[in-house]
Amino acid sequence: MTTSLVRRVQDLVREHYVFADRADAIAAALDDLDLPGDPASAAELLTTSLLHQSGDLHLRVRHYPDGVPPEQDEETVRAYWSEQARRTAGGVASVRRLDGGAGLMELAPVLPPSEDAAPYVAAGFALLAGVDRLVIDLRGCVGGSPETVALVVSHLVGPEPVHLQDLVGRDGDREAFWTDPAVARLHPDVSVTVLTSARTFSGGEELAYDLQALGRATVVGETTGGGAHPRRGFDLTDALQAHVPVARSVNAVTGGNWEGSGVVPDVACPAGQALERALGR
Repeated sequence: MTTSLVRRVQDLVREHYVFADRADAIAAALDDLDLPGDPASAAELLTTSLLHQSGDLHLRVRHYPDGVPPEQDEETVRAYWSEQARRTAGGVASVRRLDGGAGLMELAPVLPPSEDAAPYVAAGFALLAGVDRLVIDLRGCVGGSPETVALVVSHLVGPEPVHLQDLVGRDGDREAFWTDPAVARLHPDVSVTVLTSARTFSGGEELAYDLQALGRATVVGETTGGGAHPRRGFDLTDALQAHVPVARSVNAVTGGNWEGSGVVPDVACPAGQALERALGR
């Protein structure tokens, strides 16, 4: 079982990893692995070995003791994310109006697909109408859909569509992401501050990076985790799933991304002090 599991992960890396020229070397790093029988320990060892060779935090094997989340059947995946959005209010964890004309929107833990997140995001920004400054708290945001990232940015930029990024697959195919001028927008004079932590990852990082690159927000807090490669999930067992990056993010402003480096804050401080710094307290 352990040998077939290792070979399955190796095959997935060779077939799907975003950088085809590196896939063989990454897969070969698993050749001599002797996996323990415990699924959680096996996932940890596989992930450690993959990370050591690739440096890619999205390339991993995850253990789901309650069963792997759906990845293959479109209808099942859709139902799963609809339920997640219902449970987490579409990733809009909280919205508050603060003293002094400030507003605070906390996005966590994950931004689900835009079709599920849109009503919650719209409601959040409706509650923030009229604020003079906005703080977006991404300290607990560990992932999310690029479409939903674009949706959030849409509420903060002007009436013309803005090109945010492309996802480029290993075959060179590109998928472009733009803002939607049809959504209600905050006044352009509203200043925006984004809070980050070392835990902020993936889709949370993209939101911070996009707003920083556009010059629309000041980032306050800690350098983020450094994962910019969207991934696909492949079931290995009922409790183990391989996550393999299949594309890279290319920001429309910088031409690069935050992979490995993280989003570097404009104002560096411990994450626990970021809100106070942002509000000037």
